[in-house]
Amino acid sequence: MGNSLHYVSEHISYIATESTWIESKAIQQLQTTANLPDMVSVVGMPDLHPGRGYPIGAAFFSSSRFYPALVGNDIGCGMSLFQTDIKKSKLNLDKLEKQLTEMADHAPLSWLNEYVPEHMKSHDFMASLSSIGGGNHFAEFQVIDEIVDSELFAQSGLNKQQLLLLVHSGSRGLGQSILRQHVEQHNHSGLDDQSNEAKHYLQAHQDALYFAELNRQLIGLRMLQQVKATGELSLDINHNSVESCCINGINGWLHRKGATPSDRGFVIIPGSRGDYSYLVSPKTSEVSLNSLAHGAGRKWMRTECKSRLSHRYTPLQLSRTTLGSRVICANKQLIYEEAPQSYKSIETVIDSMIDIGIIQVIARLKPIVTYKTSGDC
Repeated sequence: MGNSLHYVSEHISYIATESTWIESKAIQQLQTTANLPDMVSVVGMPDLHPGRGYPIGAAFFSSSRFYPALVGNDIGCGMSLFQTDIKKSKLNLDKLEKQLTEMADHAPLSWLNEYVPEHMKSHDFMASLSSIGGGNHFAEFQVIDEIVDSELFAQSGLNKQQLLLLVHSGSRGLGQSILRQHVEQHNHSGLDDQSNEAKHYLQAHQDALYFAELNRQLIGLRMLQQVKATGELSLDINHNSVESCCINGINGWLHRKGATPSDRGFVIIPGSRGDYSYLVSPKTSEVSLNSLAHGAGRKWMRTECKSRLSHRYTPLQLSRTTLGSRVICANKQLIYEEAPQSYKSIETVIDSMIDIGIIQVIARLKPIVTYKTSGDC
């Protein structure tokens, strides 16, 4: 075990190298969460940063009681990776960018009626399916930039000669409605896991997980159709959820808020829109509550990004990155909020997890075109 595991107390820890940006407010929020009734252990990932009351980029383990507020309002948010048939050698970046710029945020009803499964067509949030949403959600075409472990890469089934498509999105308004209903009835006090209210929430939670997974599949389909390509889903994993599990011999509930499961096979950990992503092989460890970082993690609050950057960069300049990739985001506020400068270095996040032995890097992926939103979120 390396030097990147730090204990705040017996039940509170976080993972970070000396160069990993960790705000003191995020540590305070870990402590606040650890003090909740029946909370056993909390672990901050190297992408840890402050949230609205509770930290993001963390895993929380409780017994007898679980906390929907720790999962948050985007139940099932996660990452899907698609292997496309777009050959890297035939890539026309100008054409790809133009095609994606012409795509609307929301699919027309006719498209939804054709591709949404029959049993979902009467869903209250059906119109949101195949939409990415705002915030840090995105869809990004990538190329394999470097293969670190050729044997593990061969097991992934990915083709280094063809583009990949990474989709980051969740349950859209559905997760928000589930959390709002819960908080209106129970505030932030959590639920006894034997109660009828707990069973009701877990059913709604399961529905939101399915919705989020379907949403990412439909985003991938619509993106690929937009650029006249095809692809297959290679990986899909959620990083906002709660599930029953056993940790250190204790039966309880594992909450993940911006934390990727380490017990579901290979995963993608993305950087900012101007940084690399990494394909990794996780190593399950109760020290990290069987969890990993889900990305680079914010360094600046959203509210301060525009004031920090607008005198240095125009939105047009932020649509081009130092890696040569392009960002499609017509929402002027969002392009500042999601600028690469507002995120931590993905390398420090990856190094932190390598240091404590919970991941093995398989390959590095480079962004080509990132689609954020064509207009208002």
